[in-house]
This record gives sequence, structure tokens and C-alpha cells, in this order.
Amino acid sequence: QVQLVESGGGLVQAGGSLRLSCAASGRTLSFYDMGWFGQAPGKEREFVAHINWSGGNLYYGDSVEGRFTISNDNAKNTVYLQMNSLKPEDTAVYYCSAQRITTGAYDYWGQGTQVTVSS
Repeated sequence: QVQLVESGGGLVQAGGSLRLSCAASGRTLSFYDMGWFGQAPGKEREFVAHINWSGGNLYYGDSVEGRFTISNDNAKNTVYLQMNSLKPEDTAVYYCSAQRITTGAYDYWGQGTQVTVSS
């Protein structure tokens, strides 16, 4: 079992910044990479960013490239998403997820944290 808990969401004006955190726990974290997804109301969940626990294999969705930065702190088993230059279209529930390395499947998901960007 892997447990994921997101935090850091909130209401921010366009152009502002937020930093989301994902606290991970479990005995098998080394078998997983980590990712962030965003889901706006009525829309499909969209890939945002990906990282492994060594801080490599960095990937970003096209819509956030250059604005968001994913990082991790291995000592804290925590993954971060620094969100800068936020746009109203970034408004979504953001989920942290653990991707099993052997299969590529995102097996575990956090509860999500709401990010709302006002215009």
C-alpha cells in the first residue's frame, strides 16, 4: 500500500503562485515514480508533471511547461509542484499519483487538493 496526501491548494489570482505538496508513505515507494494530474470540473484528468525519486525523468504537460516545476525531497518522502504564473485555466483539483515502474500504471492516488485561479 502507498498512501498519498496532497496539500497546498487554495484560491489565487491570475499570475500568482502556489506550491502543492504530496506526502507519500508506504514500504514500497522505491518501486514507484510520482506524478501530478489536474482535473477540472466536467473534464478528464490531465497529466501535469512526472518525477522519479532520484529527481530525474522529469516530464511536463504542454500546458504547464515553463511555469510549473516538480521536485522531491527524499528525506521527507514528499513531492512538490511549484505553480507559477497561474492562469484561470489551471483551475482544477490536483492529484498526486504513484506510478508503478514495472507496469507504468498509476496505481495509487491522493484525495486531491483544489486550486482555483481567479481572473
